[in-house]
Amino acid sequence: MKKIAYILVLAILLVACGETKISTEIKVSNIDELNTAINEAKPGDNIVLANGVYKDVEIKFRGQGTKENPITIKAETAGKVSIEGQSYLKFGGEYLVVDGLHFKNGFSPSSAVVDFKISNKDTLDEIAYHCKLTNSVIEDFNKPKRDNSDLWVQFWGRHNELSNCYIAGKTNRGPTVRISIEGIESINNYHQIVNNHFGPRPVKGGPSGETIQLGNSYTSMSPSHTMVANNLFEECNGEVEVISSKTNFNEFRNNVFYKSEGSLVTRHGNYCTIDGNYFIGDGENENYGGIRIINTGHWVTNNYFFNLKGTSFRSPLAVMNGIPKSPLNRYNQVTDVVVAYNTYVNCSSPWQFGVGTNIAQADVLPKSEIRSARAIRTTVANNVIYNDKGLESIVVENDKADGVLFKNNVVDNQGVTFKDFDGGITTASLELKKIADNFIIPIGIPSEVKAFNGFDFNTIEKDLLGTSRNENNSIGAILGVDVANPNILDKSKYGTSWYSNEVEAKDPVIHTVTKAEDLQTKINEATNGDIIELAKGVYSLNKSVVINKTITIQSQGTDKAHLVFSGEENTPLFSLESKGKLNVNNVILKGNASNYAFASLKENMANHFGLSVLNTEISEFGYVLKVYKESFSERITFENTSISNCENGIELSEEINDKGDYNTEYLTIKNCNFNNVKASVIDYYRGGYDESTIGGNLLVTNSTFTNCGAKEKNKRLLNHNGIVNVNITKNTFKNNPVQFVSILWGAKNNVESENNIINSGQIKTEENLVMKLMY
Repeated sequence: MKKIAYILVLAILLVACGETKISTEIKVSNIDELNTAINEAKPGDNIVLANGVYKDVEIKFRGQGTKENPITIKAETAGKVSIEGQSYLKFGGEYLVVDGLHFKNGFSPSSAVVDFKISNKDTLDEIAYHCKLTNSVIEDFNKPKRDNSDLWVQFWGRHNELSNCYIAGKTNRGPTVRISIEGIESINNYHQIVNNHFGPRPVKGGPSGETIQLGNSYTSMSPSHTMVANNLFEECNGEVEVISSKTNFNEFRNNVFYKSEGSLVTRHGNYCTIDGNYFIGDGENENYGGIRIINTGHWVTNNYFFNLKGTSFRSPLAVMNGIPKSPLNRYNQVTDVVVAYNTYVNCSSPWQFGVGTNIAQADVLPKSEIRSARAIRTTVANNVIYNDKGLESIVVENDKADGVLFKNNVVDNQGVTFKDFDGGITTASLELKKIADNFIIPIGIPSEVKAFNGFDFNTIEKDLLGTSRNENNSIGAILGVDVANPNILDKSKYGTSWYSNEVEAKDPVIHTVTKAEDLQTKINEATNGDIIELAKGVYSLNKSVVINKTITIQSQGTDKAHLVFSGEENTPLFSLESKGKLNVNNVILKGNASNYAFASLKENMANHFGLSVLNTEISEFGYVLKVYKESFSERITFENTSISNCENGIELSEEINDKGDYNTEYLTIKNCNFNNVKASVIDYYRGGYDESTIGGNLLVTNSTFTNCGAKEKNKRLLNHNGIVNVNITKNTFKNNPVQFVSILWGAKNNVESENNIINSGQIKTEENLVMKLMY
């Protein structure tokens, strides 16, 4: 009796303190049981999903929990509950939590994998408030078609959270995560995206490949107040914008951007705070970016930039020109921005202003597209820059930076002189102190250099590492010299408690093939990275060889194996399927003039493929390579290879929607011989005037083209319309019956040099290539 009385008194005390915890565990093992449990759930209920695979499940999690007693759906064992097939999760209601799920081997039949809204109704049980997805994984959960757009996490409502998750591998159109704020119930939302590990997002090959997008153009003047903090962005390479902020009052704090080919961009919207972030490159890759600024009122403080070699759009700090009286979906002028207390170490182009100016293209663009509005009322103060190799310009002026005030910035430029902007950038001899491999700080700032005290600078109360600036304040992101290693790349600090993307390296297994009928069998038995060795001889094949993993096919010894393909018209010798990455080395490939050497699938290429062809002889094919619409390869390489007597060569030209898409990021032709290839010798297309698409990349070097292009309708040997980066160098073009070897886009990074052209037309440069406007 005394025991019961004690429990009742304790319960009354807990209620009085507002801390009553109610917990009822309900275990379910299929979707019907889960739906019943959801329908009957009360505050404090803990719905436990039994370990196993849940396929083709549409989870609509409606409920009314409370702050003290949320309703939870939790894996029996985190990571042992996988959501597969055509599945999704939707939240509707208040104080709901989902914990420990693994989305894989499928895709969402809806517009999102995880959606903080069940329907378009604005009732309380249809939109999420105070709901959370945590400790979960979404990987490779892609739509079958690349152009089918979806989101993996879509926020609506208010006060929702994505935390401690690992998310990686999105290849189809659409940002990985989006904050959607259409509707009064979703503005002033105060969402939290915290402590996540955003793993590799492969290059998409066009726009709409952001990792996080906050709002859109047409809601960009609305207040969001989203917090993105303490996340690791690792190899987030989808497009030029890793994060695209398109609403007001967002905060980006203490995130790490590691080898990510893009930038944190204030694309639309105003008044962002970007504080305490790390941007880490490798000192070589020019695509790793920093922060790109558009619009008004942003504060960029206490950030650390290391080994970034990007320029222009991918500069550590890129401040863009705007369009006068810009519409919402274009570029507003930069005004009233503060860039203070940041540190830059070994960055090739620390500060660029007037990025994106396109005044020279006025002949081919409407007036409404001309970016001529320079940054104004902008302050750059108290920053530190150190360069192992001196730069000619610390500030690159693509257009004049006459609206920018530079104050009390210090640079060690190894004695190389530069424009100092009325003394706002001074030189000093600094030293580097290594704290960790990717965290090396400049020390030795002269004591006479004092921090500029601009308006509201007193609100910058801490440095990068959280040290107070109230006493002994100094310039740069880091106060003092005796600082602890922040361990920014310790992956255990981000993402789930149970999943790691670290893959243990293994030596490839060599599988020997001696007869044609064993080739596909051995490929099927192999695992990613293995090698198929072909013994000397002739291999006659009449069916396509399916490549759906990373595999190398090569001859055994120095004698080249012969693969003779007699398959049907328009079928490939090697069918490059989703995730199929093929390396071919030292073989001879021969077709029947109507079939193909290599081709992607015509549809359902949910993931990328890859192709590298080395030291190989290719002849008598209808196409050497045929890549269909919605197929994408990060790299396609032909090197030390001869291609002869083929109807068509390398065709990557089916992305004709003129929306900035293309079929490969890098096409490399090196030390090759093309002879009697009648059409589409190289046909590589990107359509649509989209200045934020800054690829693809074509290199043609040390190669010979003879008697090619006879059936090319446009009389152009190398077609690369709209490709931004083109380098044609040290080639020989002989007796090709064409009018042009190439037409280069002078306004972009298209160059040619040291080519020998004999009876093959000419190389022409068009400064202002006419392109279809996308907007």
